[in-house]
Amino acid sequence: MSDFESDIELRTDHYFKLTKKVVEKHGDVEVSYAVFMRRPVIYCPKLAIDWITLVVNSRGQKIDVSECFKEGAWVGAGEALMYIKGKLSVLTDLETIFLQKLGGACVAAYNTFGMASDLPKVAFIAMDARHCAGAEMQELMAYGASVGSKKAQNEQGAVGFIGSANDITSHFFGKKNGIGTMPHALVGYAGSTLKAAEMFVDTYPGSPLTVLIDYFGREITDALEVCKEMENLVRKDLLSFRIDTHGGRFVEGLDTAKSYALLDKHASHAIRTFRTEQELKWLVGTGVSAAAIWHLRLALDNKGWKNVKIVASSGFSPEKCKLMASVGAPIDMIGTGSYIPDSWSETYATADIIEYDGIQRVKIGREFLLPNK
Repeated sequence: MSDFESDIELRTDHYFKLTKKVVEKHGDVEVSYAVFMRRPVIYCPKLAIDWITLVVNSRGQKIDVSECFKEGAWVGAGEALMYIKGKLSVLTDLETIFLQKLGGACVAAYNTFGMASDLPKVAFIAMDARHCAGAEMQELMAYGASVGSKKAQNEQGAVGFIGSANDITSHFFGKKNGIGTMPHALVGYAGSTLKAAEMFVDTYPGSPLTVLIDYFGREITDALEVCKEMENLVRKDLLSFRIDTHGGRFVEGLDTAKSYALLDKHASHAIRTFRTEQELKWLVGTGVSAAAIWHLRLALDNKGWKNVKIVASSGFSPEKCKLMASVGAPIDMIGTGSYIPDSWSETYATADIIEYDGIQRVKIGREFLLPNK
C-alpha cells in the first residue's frame, strides 16, 4: 500500500470506506459532486485540487474538475465552487481529506483581503504558523493569506502581505525566505533591548533591523535609546520598532485618561461616536491600542526620528485592522496570524453528489446545487 493509500485509510471517515466496498461489489457508477460552503468566501482551490488529482492519478484513474470560479474570486454562501466527476469507487474515500484542504484557505483569504484593503498603505507579514494546529494547517493559512492579499493588491492597490515569518510558506508570497529579526527570547537573552539590537547588528551587519521594544515595559524609553545609539541605521532607513505589548498593561507612559486625551487631540472622531467595549479597548485600552501607536509615533517624531517605522502586532484581526484604519493609526507594518478563522465551523466545506450515471439525484434541500437550478 502506498503512502497515499495508507494515509487515506487512516484518516478518511469509516462510512466512506464501507461505501467503497459496497460500490465495488455491486457495480460502479459515474458521479458528479457539487462542492460548496455555507458562508461567503474567496475561492482558494489549488491545494485541494492538486491533492485529489495526485491521488487519483496514482490510482491510475481520471476525474474531471470543473471550477465555477477563478482563484481569488468572491463566492457567495451556498454557491457551487466546483463540480467533480469521476467513478464513485475512486472518489468516495477522498471526500473527507479533500474538504479539509479547501475551506480554511477560503476563509483565510476572505479575512486577509479585508485587512489589506482596509489598511492599503500598510505592509503585512503572515505570522500564522505558531497558531496553527500542525504543518498542514500552516500551509493552508499561508496560501489563503497570499490569495486574499493578491486580490487586495490587484483590486485596491494595497501593499498587502509582503511575506511570511517562515521559510516553508514564503514561496506563496514570492519570497525565498521568511521575514523577521528578533523574538522576545533574544531580548531576554541579551538582558536589555539595546543590547539585543547591538548583538543582532554585530551578527547581521547591514541588514534591516526591527527591534522588539515591549519586553521590559519601557517601549518609549528603549526605542529612543536605540535610535540614539544606532543613528546610522536611522539615516539609512534600516530601523523599525515592533510593539507587541500584551493586554495586561498599558504601554509606558499611558493610562486610560492619557489615552483618551491623546486620541482626542490626534484622532478626535475616534472617541466621539458609539463604540463597543472591544472597540474601546483597541482604541484606548491596554496592549497595542491606537493610542499606544500614536504615543510611540509622536515620541519618535518629537526627537527627529520620523523615518523610523512602526511594526504593530498582537491580535490584529480583521476587525481590529478595520478600526485602526478608521482612526488613521500611524502603522507602517503589521505582523499577524489573526486571519485564522475565529470559529473553525466557518471553514466547513461540503460535497454532495448531484448526479449518478447522468441522472440528477440529490438529497432534499440541496436542489440549489443542481447546475440548472
